[in-house]
Amino acid sequence: MAKIAVVYHSGYGHTQKQAQSVFAGAQSVSADTHLLAIDAEGNLDAAAWETLAQADAIIFGAPTYMGMASWQFKKFADATSKAWFTQQWKDKLAAGFTNSASMNGDKLSTLHYMFTLAMQHGMLWAGTGMLPANRKESGRNDVNYLGSFAGAMAQSPSNASAEEGPLPGDLETARLFGERIAQQAARLRA
Repeated sequence: MAKIAVVYHSGYGHTQKQAQSVFAGAQSVSADTHLLAIDAEGNLDAAAWETLAQADAIIFGAPTYMGMASWQFKKFADATSKAWFTQQWKDKLAAGFTNSASMNGDKLSTLHYMFTLAMQHGMLWAGTGMLPANRKESGRNDVNYLGSFAGAMAQSPSNASAEEGPLPGDLETARLFGERIAQQAARLRA
C-alpha cells in the first residue's frame, strides 16, 4: 500500500479545503494517507517531517499570492534542503495544487515552483491527467474547468469565506487529482 503525504499551506482556508479534497481522493485509493498543514510561521513538526520521509508520494499545496506560492510554503521548501542533501526524496512521486482569487492569478507560476522543487529533489512529477472543460457546453462547475495539466488549480473569490470557495467543480477536480496521484504511487510501489 502506497504512503501518500499531502503537505500544504493555507492562508484563509480556501487552500485547506482544496487540500482536504486532494486528501479524500488519495485516501479513497490508499489507506495510508496523511494531511500535513504548514503553520502560519511556515513550519512543520518533527512527526510531519518523518511522515514526508516515509511517503511514497508527496503532494504539495499552496495558495498563489502575487504570482507565487505563499512565503510560508517557500519557507517549508527551503527547509527541505536537509532532505535534499541526503537525497531522501529521490524517486518519490510528486504533484502539486494551488488556489487563488483570480481565474488565472498566475497559478502556473506556483505549480512551476513546486515542479522545480520536486526536480531539485530528483522526484517524479505527475500532472492531472485530465482533459480541460473547454467546450461551449462546459460550465464553471465542470471538472478541470481551469484547464490545468501541470497540477490541480482552484479559484476562490477574494471576499468568499472558506465555506464559499473553492467551487464544487474545483473541489471535485482536487479529489480526482488526489485519487490519480495515489493510483500512480501504488503503481510505482508495486
